[in-house]
Amino acid sequence: MGSKTLPCSLLNTAYHLILTFACDACKKVTLHVPSKLDAGKFVGRVNLKECFQSASLIHSSDPDFQILEDGSVYTTNAILLSSEERKFTILLSNTDNQEEEKILVLLQHQTKVLKKRHSREKVLRRAKRRWAPIPCSMQENSLGPFPLFLQQIQSDTAQNYTIFYSIRGPGVDREPINLFYVERDTGNLFCTRPVDREQYESFELIAFATTPDGYTPELPLPLVIRIEDENDNYPIFTETTYIFTVPENCRVGSTVGQVCATDKDEPDTMHTRLKYSIIEQLPASATLFSMHPTTGVITTSSSQLDRELIDKYQLKIKVQDMDGQYFGLQTTSTCIINVEDVNDNLPTFTRTSYVTSVEENRVDVEILRVTVEDKDLINTANWRANYTILKGNENGNFKIVTDPRTNEGVLYVVKPLNYEERQQVNLQIGVVNEAPYSKEASSRSVMSTATVTVNVKNQDEGPECSPAVQTVQIRENAPPGTKSDGYKAYDPETKSSSGIRYKKLTDPKGWVTVDENSGSITTFRSLDRETETIRGGAYNITILASGKDGRTCTGTLGIILEDVNDNGPVIPKQTVVICKTVMSSADISAVDPDDPINGPPFDFSLESVPDAGIERMWRLTKINDTAARLFYKNDLPFGPYQVPVRVRDRHGLSVVTPLKVILCDCVTENDCALRTDPRTGSGEVRLGKWAILAILLGIALLFCILFTLVCGATGTAKQPKAFPDDLAQQNLIVSNTEAPGDDKMCSTNGFTTHTVGSSAQGICGTLGSGVKNGGQETIEMVKGGHQTLESCRGTGHHHTLDSCRGGHMETDNCRYTYSEWHNFTQPRLGEKVQLCDQDDNHKHAQDYVLTYNYEGKGSVAGSIGCCSERQEEDGLEFLDHLEPKFRTLAEACIRR
Repeated sequence: MGSKTLPCSLLNTAYHLILTFACDACKKVTLHVPSKLDAGKFVGRVNLKECFQSASLIHSSDPDFQILEDGSVYTTNAILLSSEERKFTILLSNTDNQEEEKILVLLQHQTKVLKKRHSREKVLRRAKRRWAPIPCSMQENSLGPFPLFLQQIQSDTAQNYTIFYSIRGPGVDREPINLFYVERDTGNLFCTRPVDREQYESFELIAFATTPDGYTPELPLPLVIRIEDENDNYPIFTETTYIFTVPENCRVGSTVGQVCATDKDEPDTMHTRLKYSIIEQLPASATLFSMHPTTGVITTSSSQLDRELIDKYQLKIKVQDMDGQYFGLQTTSTCIINVEDVNDNLPTFTRTSYVTSVEENRVDVEILRVTVEDKDLINTANWRANYTILKGNENGNFKIVTDPRTNEGVLYVVKPLNYEERQQVNLQIGVVNEAPYSKEASSRSVMSTATVTVNVKNQDEGPECSPAVQTVQIRENAPPGTKSDGYKAYDPETKSSSGIRYKKLTDPKGWVTVDENSGSITTFRSLDRETETIRGGAYNITILASGKDGRTCTGTLGIILEDVNDNGPVIPKQTVVICKTVMSSADISAVDPDDPINGPPFDFSLESVPDAGIERMWRLTKINDTAARLFYKNDLPFGPYQVPVRVRDRHGLSVVTPLKVILCDCVTENDCALRTDPRTGSGEVRLGKWAILAILLGIALLFCILFTLVCGATGTAKQPKAFPDDLAQQNLIVSNTEAPGDDKMCSTNGFTTHTVGSSAQGICGTLGSGVKNGGQETIEMVKGGHQTLESCRGTGHHHTLDSCRGGHMETDNCRYTYSEWHNFTQPRLGEKVQLCDQDDNHKHAQDYVLTYNYEGKGSVAGSIGCCSERQEEDGLEFLDHLEPKFRTLAEACIRR
């Protein structure tokens, strides 16, 4: 099975282009074109690779045509074919091996669109083919005429059958619908309207061959129609305006930025091969920038970018497809390049020298402002100035700072100047930027310098107290009236002390007086070096010196007191504790308030006391120059002792210190403290905090044991009492009289019952309500015979058990608990229930067998219900006057 096909044809304004190859590709190529071609029009494509694979140079013999690397033929000028054909030669050459090939291109003007089928078959001389996919293509945006013939599909089975052809797929029965159709009888495939390749790159159709009766002799044929691209889309920049920044004075070839454009035409073709270029530069100075034609990267082509001259450049850039050929489509955009400032200009002083003046003794005062010039960008680190004083400020009298608002240098006096010492100061100042200088230069050229002459003005400044602290020496204990040199102030201009008056401002002890004219001092009292307020043997007083004009100054006079050995060494700690269990001695130390030259080494000894036997009980050994160790002898008993100890300094001055030594049975000194009676001198040993705590813990433990024993005994007493064996002989004693009764006390063998009001209290708790002559009942369990309630019932309102049993009866010492009473009375109450009243239908009353909760001990309410015994003579007439809700209860209690 095979098929016959005709070649694809593309029509453009009544003409179509047919590309015909001869057997030899380098011989001749025929292109069928319209009679008129515009400049830059695509004519056709020649396969150059089949003719000459290694061609490095492509040349057209006709200047009206241009040949591209892929073999595309374009017109360079508008062409009108005056005759039916036109020819030109494509020259292919290889410059390396000097080989050349030529291709003859013949342009023919075709007047007829479709020829008869047998004519086409004769020209092509095609053999029959199998029913298989047939490649086909059409030019996008074709101008027709429409319907435009594309190709013919034919099945070999048409020799034996009548074949109908049909197609399906996108462009037929799917979007875009009705773009293609096929003639049923001939198999000619047509296109009905132009197609945009950027919307549809190709169409995959399915062709069918069937007989009139529906038989399908062929398999469905996949048919691909490819849309050939036309350069109908302009390349577009990704941004309308590009903004880049480049530092000034940068090197040649520094990257400024990159631009980018896109083209919707078919990729990897000449239609999308873009080339970038710079059209115009503003300001139109020397060419400073270049652009890579393929990547769009902008670089500097000069190192003469100077922001101080031009700080912004504007480039008009272009992108063009067809690899930049003049007939390619192009688009322009704008690129703004800002030149970034660098510190390439040094700040310079507007003047090289300055003169200013200041009064002496002035501080924190502004005396001069200096200005600089800097061409760099204002208010940046490249413009802001840093000032410094290079010379002349060795004493630190000046400082210079930058005014951040004006960038000026402000010179201050921070330490007072003295006219008498220097009348003029010469300074050298320098200035640099905050940012380092960008250009390579020596340190001398980097900094601009200027000189400043400061004239010091004289002023009357009064006396000067210098030095501020002066000292004199006076022997301690000197007699009052001793004179000594005092404080001396002087006039800084005359260097003399004449005319200066002195006055004492402070004198803590009031020891001295100050002479008003000379400033000398006279002792007013005896001076004591060992006074507590004296530190380091110096006594300080403050002196005020005043000049003729009233100006003053103050100074300090330090009186150095020369020490006299007038104090013996003493033992500061006069109470010593020796714990005999762990100690056999105690260390004692002495101090001497005098100067060390009159102090240690000390000599320790025991002072003899008549009839005291001090040496017999104690002994001393020396430890160092200021300490000794006291030992007890002969195993002295515990208690306090008085031990006098004499301590001598190096000059023999001594003091006896009575030590109080306590021999104590302890481990540490804190466990034993002496409390002495000032009248008797006797002492007692006090307990320490740990001993007191131990005693308290012992007492608490004792109370815990006693509490445990008491609780155990109480628990045993509360054991439940067992019922007697003759519990069955007990009866219920009921008293339902409503009248008030008297309190009753029954006591037999220690059994006592108190009935007061409506409650009954017993040793073991409350069993029921108390016996009253009123409406309350008391139910008690007692030992006795077989008495019944009826046999015990009398004529009075007060019934007791004694009136019924006729003899002595013992009772238990305790009433029973509620649980015991409940277990005993429950079966007996069941018998009583059967005796309760019934109605006319012999049914129980509504309140028959009602459950009442236990109301607790000491309840003031009595028992109610139908199970209570009623007596005829008790007079229950009050039941007739009850409210309706109580009538049911009254009716249930009426005996029938």
